[in-house]
Amino acid sequence: MKKLTIIAVAAGLFLTVSAQAEAKGCLKGAAVGGVAGHVAHHHGVAGAAAGCAVGHHMAKKKQKEADAQQQQQQPQK
Repeated sequence: MKKLTIIAVAAGLFLTVSAQAEAKGCLKGAAVGGVAGHVAHHHGVAGAAAGCAVGHHMAKKKQKEADAQQQQQQPQK
């Protein structure tokens, strides 16, 4: 369990350093997914990877909605 935790944390740090601009939502998702994966039969790393993907997708979706709303609020020239 200790080894798995260290691997998950190291993987998260590596992802953060390698793709900081693209990591929106990944850290939160990885944390939640890692815990859920660990509880579900000790698959913390797989849970963290899936959580990162889902978190990134949700952050991208939220940003897209915010951009659309901002564009609607701007006056047309």
